[in-house]
Amino acid sequence: MESPAFDLAFEPAYGRAVPVAQGVERITAENPGPFTFFGTNSYIVGGASVAVIDPGPEDEAHFQALMAALGGREVTHIFVSHTHRDHSPLSRRLQAATGAVTVGQGPHRPARPLRAGEINPFSESSDVEFVPDLAIGDGETIAGDGWALTAVLTPGHTANHAAFALEGRDILFSGDHVMAWSTSIVAPPDGAMADYMASLERLIAREDRLLLPGHGGPVMEPASFLLALKAHRLKREQAILTRIRAGDHRIAEMVKAIYSDTDPKLYGAAALSVLAHIEDLLERGEIAADGPPSLAATYRLL
Repeated sequence: MESPAFDLAFEPAYGRAVPVAQGVERITAENPGPFTFFGTNSYIVGGASVAVIDPGPEDEAHFQALMAALGGREVTHIFVSHTHRDHSPLSRRLQAATGAVTVGQGPHRPARPLRAGEINPFSESSDVEFVPDLAIGDGETIAGDGWALTAVLTPGHTANHAAFALEGRDILFSGDHVMAWSTSIVAPPDGAMADYMASLERLIAREDRLLLPGHGGPVMEPASFLLALKAHRLKREQAILTRIRAGDHRIAEMVKAIYSDTDPKLYGAAALSVLAHIEDLLERGEIAADGPPSLAATYRLL
């Protein structure tokens, strides 16, 4: 299995709605960056009354673009895939303007408790103020005018990550769990690699025909792309085991070898991804550590 064929061709069309499927429009916020690509995608789903998925960051221009795209249509629900600050904060202004009900898996929470002395590197990225009006469970469906969205809980990127399936259409709004332009960041303690891989298996079993992600363009061939993502993660896991076998016992050493073609500015995120894999390997009993797993710990094969 080859690595995923990432698609970097994307036109964000800031400030205007782009039809991406029948009854589905995308508006991209102008918040580009190394983790957001060209920006956060918000989606409007429905007809005379609609749902908005991932309203995005607290940004005046994006709020105005959303309101213009809505064109006076009733907004009944605001769905949030997860509580990072590029996805959920604008829900508060949008709710105040429309009276819509907010929907999400739940408030922000880490995948595991912080260990002694550990600092959450993504704490500033977390929207801890968002609490959904409706905490939707796995498999629960909410319907509106010409649409019905079913929650597919996909923890991994965050503990409260949810994708939303558009019933009868084989379309899945995949949030940050699966994106066409890049792999998703899985960084402890907010994220967990074991959870991410289990969620990936769920999507492989679903056989959707189109994924609409939180950043970048659509995944047009989900079946092959998801399998390639799985293979990519397993290959990275093997690379970590190879580096430990070669004598690299610290994460910083592994990152320099495994991510030799990566901009050193991204080594911090890469180290957290390696830590996520290491926590999974420790849980499965394939490696051992000199203490609690951390960026500074030393690791060895069992």
